[in-house]
Amino acid sequence: MDSSERNIVDWVRSMRVRIVLLVATLLLVSSLGSLLLLRTALFGSLDREVEASLDREAEEFTRLSTGNDPRTGAPFAGDLPAIFDVYFSREVPDEGETLLAFVEGDLYASRRAQDAASPEELEDATRYWLSLSEREQGSLDTPGGTSRYVALPVEGADGTDGLFVVANFPTFERAEIDEAVRTQSIIQVGVFVVASLLALILAGRVLRPLGDLAIAAREISETDLGKRIPVRGRDEASQIAATFNAMLARLQRAFRDQRQFLDDTSHELRAPLTIIRGHVELIELDEEPETRRATAALVLDEVDRASRLIDDLLLLARAEQPDFIRPAPTDLVDLVLRSHEKATMLAERHWRVVTPDPVVVDVDPDRLTQAILQLAHNATKHTGAEDPIEIGGEHTGELLRLWVDDSGSGVDEADRQLIFERFRKGHRGEEQGGETTGGTGLGLAIVAAIARNHGGTLSLMDRPGPGAGFEIRIPLDGDGLTGNARIT
Repeated sequence: MDSSERNIVDWVRSMRVRIVLLVATLLLVSSLGSLLLLRTALFGSLDREVEASLDREAEEFTRLSTGNDPRTGAPFAGDLPAIFDVYFSREVPDEGETLLAFVEGDLYASRRAQDAASPEELEDATRYWLSLSEREQGSLDTPGGTSRYVALPVEGADGTDGLFVVANFPTFERAEIDEAVRTQSIIQVGVFVVASLLALILAGRVLRPLGDLAIAAREISETDLGKRIPVRGRDEASQIAATFNAMLARLQRAFRDQRQFLDDTSHELRAPLTIIRGHVELIELDEEPETRRATAALVLDEVDRASRLIDDLLLLARAEQPDFIRPAPTDLVDLVLRSHEKATMLAERHWRVVTPDPVVVDVDPDRLTQAILQLAHNATKHTGAEDPIEIGGEHTGELLRLWVDDSGSGVDEADRQLIFERFRKGHRGEEQGGETTGGTGLGLAIVAAIARNHGGTLSLMDRPGPGAGFEIRIPLDGDGLTGNARIT
């Protein structure tokens, strides 16, 4: 099978064609069913109309024959010619109808509609009707078509035999119905073709996002996740395309974070490993005990720094997992006081605490305590023994705030945005300066991740005076928090 034949087979087997075939089949079945029902209903209505017309003519004749002659006012008294004369002078045949009157076996009078059979076409039927001795209603096949009839034998006052026949020939009306049904069939075929073409076009348009999705999926690789599907409209297929784009964006971020994690790890671990390697080589050449002890201490310090770096990187990696935050009902006052108590063990400083109003919130107390202690640890690196460091918290109807404020060296204006990025350091030491503090450059990134997972943010406080204040802001909506925490 060559490529062109394979393309045709694939097109025939496509979802688009299957949908159109299903729609076309349903439309065809419904059209045929409606035409059959329409034809059956019209024929049934015609038959009922013919039966009613025959009954009406027979009833009118019977009522006239037992009444008075309108010309004289006297009873007919079995005068058959007079009865027939009055009846035929007053009656106009309905469509397809033939009226016949016989006296002593001979045709006395007749009248017919334009589309009805003439008396000459009814010779065989006439012989049958003249043989009847009582009223009969039925149908006969005649040269003029199938006839529905009512035959009424009557007897005159002088013993004269008479016969009144009303016959209806619905062949013409049936032909009209068939013609109307054929016309309707032609219209239905046109509608079927147009609807099928429109269905083919619309199916292609509706399924286009799925085709784009398949193309994008084939073009995507683990190193190139930048492909996106054009989203047109707001239907279900477009929503699938939008969801697929969102999934690609998440995967792209995940792969970017993974590459960044690997790049950061390899870059940051290279320095301590190089230092360790160099000093280990020096130990073998240096025979002085003091020098060897100093070198060993330096090596151990670098090992500890590498270990802290790995722990911080793993913590940031776990921050992308859904179970990084585990909210639980937490007393906000207790959270602030315990964080303050633990911070006092970090260094000798003038520690101060601002307690919030009592409230219980659904937050992760361990992660928030970790964030506060990280900020407090940063503050100890840029303050002296007598410098104040304030830990505090508050909540309003719209906001939960936790902060650490120090009177240290502050943050340069140029560093205010950089310090929250991984491994970016300003002049404050671990996150804002100097390599001398031994920090990993990940502390503020970890705090920011904890805040973000609570639906909040980490930022520098705008306030006068020296030092720097960092605050975690978690928005409230009155009944609860907009992130992963809420008031209980």
